[in-house]
Amino acid sequence: MTKLLFRDDAYLRDAPAQVVAITSEGGIVLDQSVFYPTSGGQPGDSGHVVWDNGRLEIATAIKGEGDTVVLVPAEPAALPPVGTALTQHIAWDRRHRLMRVHTALHLLSVVIPLPVSGGSIAADKGRLDFDMPEAPADKDALNETLNQLIGCNFAVSDEWITDADLDANPGLVKTMSVQPPRGSGHIRLVRIGQGDDTADLQPCGGTHVANTAEIRTVRIGKIEKKGKQNRRVYLHLVD
Repeated sequence: MTKLLFRDDAYLRDAPAQVVAITSEGGIVLDQSVFYPTSGGQPGDSGHVVWDNGRLEIATAIKGEGDTVVLVPAEPAALPPVGTALTQHIAWDRRHRLMRVHTALHLLSVVIPLPVSGGSIAADKGRLDFDMPEAPADKDALNETLNQLIGCNFAVSDEWITDADLDANPGLVKTMSVQPPRGSGHIRLVRIGQGDDTADLQPCGGTHVANTAEIRTVRIGKIEKKGKQNRRVYLHLVD
């Protein structure tokens, strides 16, 4: 099992680690990871690792067996042997943009309060698929409302509930296609806002900004029809 350092601190850019395994495909498993692995529509982090007389570029990170995180090298190269102490560095500018997009998509699900059937995140844009038979009548109004929410400078935090708590509050789950992982006995919630001023609260394992002010301005892009009941709504970072 890999200790998920990004879960405790999404702003951690580098950290020491030790190589505990090399996969048959040439991936590197560390005892602890600042690299977020691809999941929930959010791509894995890129970056590099360094050790005595060695450096390796990392293209992405994925989930491995037994709750491990596997770092995928960008190209064939000499790998650090098992037991090697190294330092891991994520590509911070890319990570922070992913955090901005991910948090903005949470607020998009507030502006469009419909069930979500899918989604994806990139460093400059993201999208959500909604159970939405008809397109919104006024996209400009949605765009204005979304940016007003972002401008409220909401704090973003996380908390944990039990599986039973989630069962008692099924409305917390907005996604139709992906259910929160169960089995560990606890589920992570991401809250945007505080107390009575909470704008959004839903299960999520991704990385987010600490305050919506960091998202800055966004723009709602194309709204595409994807089947009889679905519309795909794109969101872009303006800067």
